[in-house]
Amino acid sequence: MKELRYLDKYFIKYKFRFFAGIFITIIAQIFFLFTPKLISKSFKAIEDFSKEGSVSVEVIKSELLSNILLIILTAIIAGFLTFLMRQTLIVMSRLVEFDLKNEVFEQYEKLSQNFYKQNRTGDLMNRISEDVSKVRMYVGPAVMYTINTLIRFIIVLIYMFNVSPRLTLYTLIPLPILSFCIFKLSTEINIRSTTFQQYLSKVSSFTQEIFSGIRVIKANSLEEQHQNNMISLANESKSKSLHLAKVQSLFGPLMIALIGISNLIVIYFGGAMYINGTITSIGTIAEFILYVNMLTWPVASLGWISSMVQEAEASQKRLNEFLKIEPQIQNNSNEPSLIEGAIAFENVTFIYEDTNIQALSNVSFTVKKGETLAILGKTGSGKSTILSLISRLYDVNAGQVTIDAKEISTLNLNDLRNSIGIVPQDAFLFSDSIKNNIKFGNQDATDDEVMQAAKNAVVHDNIIAFNKQYDTVLGERGITLSGGQKQRVSIARAIIKNPEILLLDDCLSAVDTETEETILNNLFEICKDKTTIIVSHRISSAKNADKIIILDDGKIIQQGSHNQLINQEGYYSALYVKQLSEKELL
Repeated sequence: MKELRYLDKYFIKYKFRFFAGIFITIIAQIFFLFTPKLISKSFKAIEDFSKEGSVSVEVIKSELLSNILLIILTAIIAGFLTFLMRQTLIVMSRLVEFDLKNEVFEQYEKLSQNFYKQNRTGDLMNRISEDVSKVRMYVGPAVMYTINTLIRFIIVLIYMFNVSPRLTLYTLIPLPILSFCIFKLSTEINIRSTTFQQYLSKVSSFTQEIFSGIRVIKANSLEEQHQNNMISLANESKSKSLHLAKVQSLFGPLMIALIGISNLIVIYFGGAMYINGTITSIGTIAEFILYVNMLTWPVASLGWISSMVQEAEASQKRLNEFLKIEPQIQNNSNEPSLIEGAIAFENVTFIYEDTNIQALSNVSFTVKKGETLAILGKTGSGKSTILSLISRLYDVNAGQVTIDAKEISTLNLNDLRNSIGIVPQDAFLFSDSIKNNIKFGNQDATDDEVMQAAKNAVVHDNIIAFNKQYDTVLGERGITLSGGQKQRVSIARAIIKNPEILLLDDCLSAVDTETEETILNNLFEICKDKTTIIVSHRISSAKNADKIIILDDGKIIQQGSHNQLINQEGYYSALYVKQLSEKELL
């Protein structure tokens, strides 16, 4: 139960519902227990009539009818109170589920890039869905039935002891056996439940990857291979599930058998005591049998409750693993930060923690507010890393990055990122309308502003060619659009944000040079008073920048303007000649 203590804060938050549920449960159980008493009373009345014969048939009928009506009335009241109990405790569990899912999602948003590199998407999805649902079953049904069982058990035992302490002790003989069995089975369920949840995450991760890469699988005709892999993984998961189910299935029959033994004990010893005169009425035996059977569901449910608790313990442990992780990137300032856009790197060195690869080594450069910097270099030279450090997705290992002469980690993180518009290398679009995808950069943008941003990104003509134009709903990850169209919609999303700093990470690679030229001219006009950094492999994207730096293996090997660099022997001039000749060949 150690892991489930994390949920105590939710019980405190919803304490009024929780204690109201307990109070209603107590009252409901009291009303349930009127039935055995009334039945015992009815038996005694019949016995008295048969022995004495002094009571008329009409009086007996009247008393029996009165008892029947009271049984019906108390059953209706108890049923209504049980409904109210579910409305308090089960609804509380739904509220906890809502809060916990939001807490998990909020933690997902806070965690750093390294976390997502080390964890698979399917596993994270499984935790926020399956694991949270298992925890809800503990907070709701498990807690409700535990309270119900304890209260009913206590009240029934009090009633039984008042009637016959000796017969009550005989009835409780199976309980030590029951307790031992529950302990042993619960331990085994916890172990098997943890294993099953891990395999369920593997299945979720595998299927998520398959769905995301279905086009690649179909293109390479690998359906059968992945189908076999899925069958193998599903069989392993099924094996673990059956392994768990076998243990869980023992609870019900075991509980019912023990209750049946208790009934036999009541009949045998109760009959003997009636014969000996210790019990004066056969109704007492009937009352005890009803009490024992009233305990059937609570006792039988102990197995189900124990199973739910053990599964919730395993799931909460998986949730706690990352809920307690402190995000590597912290917002170190609660004061608002006004970002103007002057950027400086001073002897910056950065190493990726997950791979131990040194992406940048002693990099220094400055970009004034309103200037445009172009970064060129081979694949893996550290270009995208610079953009990640500016948007503070990572913190540097050595040196410092400053914005407006302030160390970047001292700035308000929300203000920093709100002032940055970034178009990533891999354009990501949501399964929503094109208009909403563009408005993602500015939720308050008008339709005219959306259209103007699309025109500046040279994608407006493509959009209006669709049947529903800007209301066209895209497929997952924007699969409806071509690569160039996705890049241009992403550019429109960044433009509409009107950021102080615009970061373009090789986002024109899928468009032709003519379209690229138009987009860049539009961007230079829009961003003439903004700081712009362009990462590219093309000279055409960099030639109009105020400053160009060339990276190789995380180090700056050249820097200057276009005119300066084409007249220097080195990477830039060689790339210029190569791309110029390729253009002439085209």
